[in-house]
Formats: sequence, structure tokens, C-alpha cells
Amino acid sequence: MSLNYYRTLIAVADDCRATRGTVPAAAGGRKTVAVLQYELIAGAPFRLTQEDVLFESWLARQDAPGELSGEERGRLRREFFARPRACLRSSPLPKTYGWGLLFDEHGRVGLCPMESEEYRRLAAGEDPEVKVLKAFRSRRA
Repeated sequence: MSLNYYRTLIAVADDCRATRGTVPAAAGGRKTVAVLQYELIAGAPFRLTQEDVLFESWLARQDAPGELSGEERGRLRREFFARPRACLRSSPLPKTYGWGLLFDEHGRVGLCPMESEEYRRLAAGEDPEVKVLKAFRSRRA
């Protein structure tokens, strides 16, 4: 079962305080989930899927020893997805930092800053081929 989105924009949450896409910063000398996800997506736009971003950001926060073999990486990925996982609608990027997450027809994700014309057009539903989903709110309504 795939967790990936296709031709979808995850729009910023209704309670997002950002007014533009903001690069997240590390906290306490350690990269946060937001920083890791931002670096993964910005560093390889439209090359990673939601599953890739979720797994790689989780793996980066583990105390894994050095380089993992392909076999070990595959085993860890299977174990990671053996349990239900929150999707990128709960990512701090669209909830807090003002980044829309745009998925192409192959399920690969790129960043779309909320202040951009592309974001405005897509969020307004002007492209009938792109489904728009809101990121989850940080607080209850």
C-alpha cells in the first residue's frame, strides 16, 4: 500500500503563522524534523516521494552507525512502514513554516512557498488536475 500523493498540493494549515516560506533552523544544536525534511525536499526537488522523505528524516534522527548496507536500509524501511505513520500533512513545513508541498504525477514532492504565484493559483483550485489538501492544524479549532 502506497502512502504517496499524486498531483496534489498540501496547502499550509489554516492556523499557520508564517506569511511566507521560511527556512527552518536547528534547535539545541540538533536538526529538527522540519530542518531534515526541508533539506531533503529542497536538496532534491521532485526526486523523492512522501515515503522517502518520511523514512529518510526518521533515519537521520536515529543513532544509526555510519553507512548502512542496502539490505539493512531496506529492512529498516520495511520495519518503519510496518506501523501506521503520519503523512506530510502533519509536517511542520506546511503547518508552521509556510511551505506548500507539491506532488507531481509520479508522487515526487517539491516545495511551493505560500507567497508564490504558483501556490496562489494551485491553492485557489485553478488547476483541475491538482488536488488541494490542507495541512493539519496545529491547534484545535
